[in-house]
Amino acid sequence: MIHRKFHRPGRKRLDDRKVLSGILFVLYTGIPWEFLPQELGYGSGMTCWRRLRDWHNAGVWQRLHELLLTELRAAGLLDFSRAAIDSSHLRAMKGGPKTGPSPVDRAKPGSKHHVLTEAHGIPLVASLTGGNRNDVTQLIPLITAIPHVKGRRGRPVHRPEALYADRGYDHDKYRRQIRALGIRPVIARRGTGHGSGLGVHRWVVEGVIALLHWFRRLRIRWEIRNDIHEAFLTLGCAIICWRRLKNHSLC
Repeated sequence: MIHRKFHRPGRKRLDDRKVLSGILFVLYTGIPWEFLPQELGYGSGMTCWRRLRDWHNAGVWQRLHELLLTELRAAGLLDFSRAAIDSSHLRAMKGGPKTGPSPVDRAKPGSKHHVLTEAHGIPLVASLTGGNRNDVTQLIPLITAIPHVKGRRGRPVHRPEALYADRGYDHDKYRRQIRALGIRPVIARRGTGHGSGLGVHRWVVEGVIALLHWFRRLRIRWEIRNDIHEAFLTLGCAIICWRRLKNHSLC
């Protein structure tokens, strides 16, 4: 008589919360995946890498960011009366897609973070490009990528009333495109002296970029794959939103 063997399942899937903790540990510390300490109980670095990739492909980080924006609007913390846009260079140590010769780092491979925030410095959308891409090329893509934010009665909001930007975005062609979207462009002119007063409203986006680069994994691009770095970038925006919401609830 032949005895059947019972089905033996493989290794049990590691708890999502533990893997998320491992992903956050890498984001905060910048530690290489392969050096993730096993004694922390977060699983291997490869397990966390795969889960980060899969969740990004499934749109989890983007939905998390949009959910937090909805909660912020419900709490009265979103102000769409104006927005601000800016970018920042970072070195890409291993090259890869969405990199290019950086004009501020002796043409070494680099990337750019492009960020658009609402009036109080809450990140609405962020993107990654090569370090040699002109800032103004990302102006319209960032505006159109602003999610439709619910949280209150009436129609969701997705367009600021005005957009503040520095001289890097000074092109009349794009001013016309911004106006066509129902937004008033407030962009500094090239060749004019400083002291226009626009920095009073634009500093918030510089603050958000500084907060994003507080995460060590976002200061330097170590990932060859752009989707992995973009996953970290979106997750970083979501964490900034969560902190703002948490601080408000403690007041």
